[in-house]
Amino acid sequence: MSARTTRTRLFAATTVALAALSLTACEGDGVDSGAPAPAANTSVAGNTNQPSAKGGSGDAKEDTGQAPNSGNGTGAGSAAGSGAGAGAGAGEEQSDPGLPGKCSASDVRITAANAPRPINHLLLTATNTGSKTCALPAYPAARFGEAQSVPPVAESSKPQSLTTLAPGESGYAGVRLSSGDGSGEGGYDTQTLTIPFEDGSIARVTLPSDGVFVDSALTVTYWQTSAANALEY
Repeated sequence: MSARTTRTRLFAATTVALAALSLTACEGDGVDSGAPAPAANTSVAGNTNQPSAKGGSGDAKEDTGQAPNSGNGTGAGSAAGSGAGAGAGAGEEQSDPGLPGKCSASDVRITAANAPRPINHLLLTATNTGSKTCALPAYPAARFGEAQSVPPVAESSKPQSLTTLAPGESGYAGVRLSSGDGSGEGGYDTQTLTIPFEDGSIARVTLPSDGVFVDSALTVTYWQTSAANALEY
């Protein structure tokens, strides 16, 4: 074998060895430097055609869509229902066509008469002369003569509800004018009696012809539906 041939073979072997070393070095550098995962792996991870990935994503979107719709619908319905109910309730309380209005001095005539018994008692009769049913005040806030205050009311005579009068009907109240044994104080005679109503109107009541005597025992009852009840207290 000639020297030229030997050198050629050595050169070729050396070239192959260097190429192998170079390839090995390149592969080592790639692992040590933290190179990104191969393109094949990235493609698998991001593949939206995988059955499990697509199914999971689709289900999640569907659930998310249902929850807000269900919540909003319920909230809106509840709010609307509550608002409508509250509005209707408030309207009914403020104006109920089934309830009678309050009586006024213009549609009620009040008369006064001495009661045969008990002694020193006056019977007030309020008659509805109007065309509509109305409710009397709880009791007559009677002012005799120039009195600066109204007499107390006998709480034991309080009925379960206000006395209402249909056209032509009457209500009754009893008045204890003075003490029967003379123990009352500040007594005086008077011939005038006024009774105000809640709308500000005032009824002027005609007393018996000789007037009445009142003292500190003066007391009234609540309006009643019968004269007998009005004179029991």
